[in-house]
Amino acid sequence: MSTLIVRNGWVIDVEPEPTVRRNIDISISDGRIVAVGPNLPADDAEVIDATGHLVLPGFVDTHRHLWQTTLRSSAVDVDLRQYLDRTHGVAGPLIRPEDVHAGNLVGALECLDSGITTVQDHSHVQFSPAHSDAAITALADAGIRAVFGYGYPVLDAAARRPAEVRRVREQYFASGDQLLTLRLAPAGPSYSPVDTVREDWALARELGLGIAVHVGSGPVAERPVDTLRRHGLLRADTLYVHGNSLPDNELQLIADSGGAVSIAPAIEAQMGHGAPMIGRLRRAGITTGLGVDVVTSTAGDMFSLMRAALLSSHLGEGPRLTAAEILQLATIDGATALGLADRIGSLQPGKQADLVLLHADAPNLAGATHDPIGAVVTAAHPGNVSTVLVAGTPVKQAGRLQHPALHAKIAEVHQSAHRLATQIAATTTT
Repeated sequence: MSTLIVRNGWVIDVEPEPTVRRNIDISISDGRIVAVGPNLPADDAEVIDATGHLVLPGFVDTHRHLWQTTLRSSAVDVDLRQYLDRTHGVAGPLIRPEDVHAGNLVGALECLDSGITTVQDHSHVQFSPAHSDAAITALADAGIRAVFGYGYPVLDAAARRPAEVRRVREQYFASGDQLLTLRLAPAGPSYSPVDTVREDWALARELGLGIAVHVGSGPVAERPVDTLRRHGLLRADTLYVHGNSLPDNELQLIADSGGAVSIAPAIEAQMGHGAPMIGRLRRAGITTGLGVDVVTSTAGDMFSLMRAALLSSHLGEGPRLTAAEILQLATIDGATALGLADRIGSLQPGKQADLVLLHADAPNLAGATHDPIGAVVTAAHPGNVSTVLVAGTPVKQAGRLQHPALHAKIAEVHQSAHRLATQIAATTTT
């Protein structure tokens, strides 16, 4: 039995309500939190000294396309249509399985480096079985907790292969891995004919999979959630992504069905998805998680994302959220949205020990004693992340990622990015 004590931290938990406690220990055994409190017995446990650190639950990113790590900052100054044309129309078909593996691995390590211990990888790059294998093995290699969203390439109808979903589930997810789980990520009613939607939802039901789906006023259905309702396809285990253009009665359908929503406030503002919806979701009582979405156009850390969410809540309809509520979105609410709240999202005994330690003895966190939660949301940055645990295993210590292939894989991403930039430039100038 492996035991670990995180000793003497400034502990911030989010369940049932956000709280701050000083000089607190966290006892961990076999990857799970056993106890939280002062002066816990260490016995023969390994000790992580958390003096001068804020200790938090690991952040949960509920929507990210990790394969686009190799396309970082390639679509900063474009709108949604231009992004789709450039990233999916031009770059997507040029992505090789080895690009996917390098991008997914380095993207997952980027998450861990900034304290994101769980990510929902909405992977719509399945041009071949080798692409799927590369994406999943990279997540496993990274040591991150991940929900793999099996999606189909956006602009390639021929790549929709239900038999491949069955193969992936059987090969990689039949054993009930503690860290990796599977969802189906179909195009959905906004972008697919209803017969295709029925088939995809039936496949998810057959395989016992939750669903993650982009929604909005798309080219096929302006009222996507109502389309699901009319065809008897509303499910509680559905994560709806974006949805800025949905009217309130569509949001009410999501609320009534028990579904959740993932928002990406930075991308939604940058690409023109519509007005901020975080307040409307709160008003409707819908469980909401935060998502980076794409590093083609924005930063890949939760601190930037929390600030975008906080500011956007001041601009849209509905109630303005507090910093404490934003931190809940980034942790326990995100875990709930992914169906993982029984495992992660807070520091309650019995849960998996996914923890983040922030070094508070840094200039940007000096004076945080006034409001530690507010400081995390408004002032902290990835450079403050000292230690990260996933299921009790240190994946970052003393400010350094522990992955043995980190530098080699970063070099691979640089090589992939250079090749892709050259090919994209040649394609768009001919």
